[in-house]
Amino acid sequence: MKPEDGYIAYIVNPKSGATSSKLIGRRFEQYLLKKGFDVRVSLTTSLKNARELATNVAIDYDCAMIVAVGGDGTVREIAHGLEGSDKPLLIVPHGTENLLANELGFDERLKTIIKAFEAEYIRPLDLGSANGKCFTTIAGFGFDGQVVNRVSKQRKGHIDHFDYFWPIWRTFWNYKFNPMKIEIDGEEIFNGPSLVFVGNISRYAVGIQILRYADFGDGLLDVCIYKCASKVRLAKHAVMTVLKQHANSADVIYRQGKNIIVSSITDAVMTEIDGDPGPALPVHIEVISQAVNCIVPEDAKPAGIRTRIIRAIG
Repeated sequence: MKPEDGYIAYIVNPKSGATSSKLIGRRFEQYLLKKGFDVRVSLTTSLKNARELATNVAIDYDCAMIVAVGGDGTVREIAHGLEGSDKPLLIVPHGTENLLANELGFDERLKTIIKAFEAEYIRPLDLGSANGKCFTTIAGFGFDGQVVNRVSKQRKGHIDHFDYFWPIWRTFWNYKFNPMKIEIDGEEIFNGPSLVFVGNISRYAVGIQILRYADFGDGLLDVCIYKCASKVRLAKHAVMTVLKQHANSADVIYRQGKNIIVSSITDAVMTEIDGDPGPALPVHIEVISQAVNCIVPEDAKPAGIRTRIIRAIG
């Protein structure tokens, strides 16, 4: 990309990320300015505002590309605003997990972002739509949804990995294993006590490969159903997932599809999408194939558990 191609829309969530991570966004902006690019910075006031800003620049002829500076929630809304546009999106990770950025191969280092920008290697990104609400990474139903809802209720600003410890611990001991019915492309796959994950990326929190066969640009969503009715079975699933042995277990169903419906006979099942509280069941999920063009590091691989734990510790 050249400066004469148009301006760069630099959309920043000023509330996301720790102080140290914010430096990457500022340094990349300085790099672009030194290279002669017209960088137009917009600070988001809400997630809705992030989507609105992206929608506006998506139809602006003079805008050449968009840089999203924020966490998974901010990136989700910007991607939603760019849906169907041919303008490329570059992510500067600023959040706690940065699930999508990690999946695309960004390692939270400035030189990786610069290298990706200069190479202009683009890959299409699918999006998911859950009851009309866009998501870029993973939607969780049951245990995962309850943990995210606990974290959300006690959140007062930027959070880190340690903020999840007590919510996970409390949810483990108090969790009720409610039944869920999962339908994929019109076929009922399972109906019973379970934990369900539907998503677009292979790695979830701290790099755990729940949807280990997922490809973010293949036009399909991956579905992992853990048959689970007890704490013992939950603990077993956790161990098998960390060991990357869960997908072929007899008590796990792993499928792919374009249309997924998750429902329940109870209204007690909580949900989450991209790490934020999600809609109440029933939830109808559809894939939006190749919705956004993303600039990514060429030949980069997602970070695994070991790398992400080291980053979390600092």
